[in-house]
Amino acid sequence: MKKYALISVSDKNSIVSFASDLNSLGYNILATGNTFNLLSENKIDCTEIRDFTGFPEIFDGRVKTLHPKIFGGILMRRNINKDLLEAEENEILPIDIVCVNLYPFPKIVDRIDVTLEEKIENIDIGGPSLIRAAAKNYEHISVLTDPSQYSDFITDLKRGNVSEATRKKLAYAAFSYTSFYDTLIANYLEKEFDQTKEAFRMNYKAAFNLRYGENPHQRAFLFGNFENYFDILHGKELSYNNIVDLSAAVELVNDFKEIVSVIIKHTNPCGAATGTDVTDAYERALSCDPVSAFGGIVAFNSEVDESAAQKLNEIFTEIIVAPAYSEKALELLSQKKNRRIVRMKKSADSKEYQVKSVAGGVLVQEKDNSHFDDSALGLVTSKKYSEKEFEDLKFAWTVCKHTKSNAIVYVKDKKAVGVGAGQMSRLDSTRIAASKAAQFGHDLKGAVAASDAFFPFADGVLEIISNGITAVIQPGGSIRDEEVIKAANEKNISMVFTGIRNFKH
Repeated sequence: MKKYALISVSDKNSIVSFASDLNSLGYNILATGNTFNLLSENKIDCTEIRDFTGFPEIFDGRVKTLHPKIFGGILMRRNINKDLLEAEENEILPIDIVCVNLYPFPKIVDRIDVTLEEKIENIDIGGPSLIRAAAKNYEHISVLTDPSQYSDFITDLKRGNVSEATRKKLAYAAFSYTSFYDTLIANYLEKEFDQTKEAFRMNYKAAFNLRYGENPHQRAFLFGNFENYFDILHGKELSYNNIVDLSAAVELVNDFKEIVSVIIKHTNPCGAATGTDVTDAYERALSCDPVSAFGGIVAFNSEVDESAAQKLNEIFTEIIVAPAYSEKALELLSQKKNRRIVRMKKSADSKEYQVKSVAGGVLVQEKDNSHFDDSALGLVTSKKYSEKEFEDLKFAWTVCKHTKSNAIVYVKDKKAVGVGAGQMSRLDSTRIAASKAAQFGHDLKGAVAASDAFFPFADGVLEIISNGITAVIQPGGSIRDEEVIKAANEKNISMVFTGIRNFKH
């Protein structure tokens, strides 16, 4: 009996050599239009699908494989007599190998230069049906969906047997492939057609396994297109904790337009400052808490030059991330073997969702894309802030937004000088921030303070004022706001409400 293999591929990498190998192993190849043309041009013996089915491709190729002779040949069960009799009665021949990959919808879905109509035309219909049919009948069919599978498959075939384990592996890969493809389409159409989100579809391909998770006894994996956002220029592979901290550092540093350096430790900023250049910004950021900075992540929103690299080499840091590095800076920074040097290629999409797993499901929320709005700022005290205080308040608010709740951040001259993060009591965060400032010699007289949420009592504000703080920025919204405002007025400081809470759990 003749042996048949069906080939219909959009990604034509290695397909000619694969088809040639199949020919040499006695397979008759059935191919669709463009695939048939390519194989024929390369002297591969093959039959066009329409000649096999006796039915032409129609509607500009929208229909070409959807035919009983094709799907019957794929779905027939070779070990069931009824199927074999029906196949014979209907002149259906068994197809043992299906090699299909899909129209390139994933490559164009996010392109703004491609129209909706073009994107719709790049939604494959027959291809997923062929793949799913072949994968469903894995007991008898081998289904290949990626050029990376060809070589090992041909090796097995030359040995005379494709094992059931291999067919199962290929079937799993096939369903994963169509699932990814369909999810991408559903997510796109949901957004494009402004539909209510009735399902949350995760759609990330495996990138690589991590050494371990937060702790060595936890397995961890990275999924998605991490490489689209970061280049690892030097150093060993990133760990789970590295990636979490790296993301936190980049999110904070990208919230500023001026030259800024931030230092992150366990997702919290232990340093942040503007500067006249990257070296100045880094030195000012480091001064906030040089002890915690050891082993941290340093991020920049400007190119790192030789001068900054020399300063960075004075202490150990796990990761340095920036949009660019001078040639000399990269040479100097690469002298530290255990340090990772990362280039930030682009910012994350502000429309992405944040996901946390919970019992029985996931919590999903939009990213916190809030920005400081000058026009929405409400002065609630008798004393008005100065222009300098206003600039410091804006800086403090942005750093506080990226600090774990309960958060208090002290800022002076657009430099963080004390950070209290992640405490159960806002009063404790206030005291910790002041203690950190005192530990590293920062004078809080004339500094400003930011709080990520309202003060539930006046005690937190009074504690802040006792340290010499002259202006406070907070969301407001407490039932005791008047009590808090009164305390600020009595101590003659300025206070502004933003109306925006920035909890970060």
